[in-house]
Amino acid sequence: MSPTTRDTYRHGDLRRALLDAAVALAREGGPQAVVLREATRRAGVAPNAAYRHFANHRALFDAVRGIALAEVARAMEAELALAEALPDPAERARAQVAAVGRGYLAFARREVGLFRTAFFGGDTLTTEWPADALPVGERGLDPLQLLSYALDAAVQAGVLPAERRPGAEFLAWSAVHGLALLLIEGPLQDANATLRQQLAARLLRMVENGL
Repeated sequence: MSPTTRDTYRHGDLRRALLDAAVALAREGGPQAVVLREATRRAGVAPNAAYRHFANHRALFDAVRGIALAEVARAMEAELALAEALPDPAERARAQVAAVGRGYLAFARREVGLFRTAFFGGDTLTTEWPADALPVGERGLDPLQLLSYALDAAVQAGVLPAERRPGAEFLAWSAVHGLALLLIEGPLQDANATLRQQLAARLLRMVENGL
């Protein structure tokens, strides 16, 4: 055992320390960087100590994914709160749909590693999330649920016809997620800020008009 590692952890919650280290790895290098051995090294414990808190690499990785998805949700909530302050119901409903997409795109550009990790190698609908890594924001909703909330509000405001509501969240998400990937790893990754903002605004209008 390295002199810098130990079998026991005497400075608080080892599970949280391992999880924080793994999230930092994801932030720095994306999903492939989440390596259990490196997380234990950063936490200052022997690799075997991690198995007392995470059954395997997958358990650690899913916890990191949950935290990453929660961060996506919080970014969406920040934009959504601004839209919800608008007084006109129809304007507010349109702004809410655009807001969740804008928050999603902003997070993808700002936190590339966490964004890639959030949607890597797992089904967000069926994963059994640990209690300390739920994929939800302050409202208790995950990113898909926040989008659904905005679309439901659009129906209630008369902006989105009720007959076009079923499945609309998946159509909207696929469009916004596609642009996010183009911005972080595709032909738009070197685009200047003005072009990125223009394309994002056009896409969000296109989504609204196409639903």
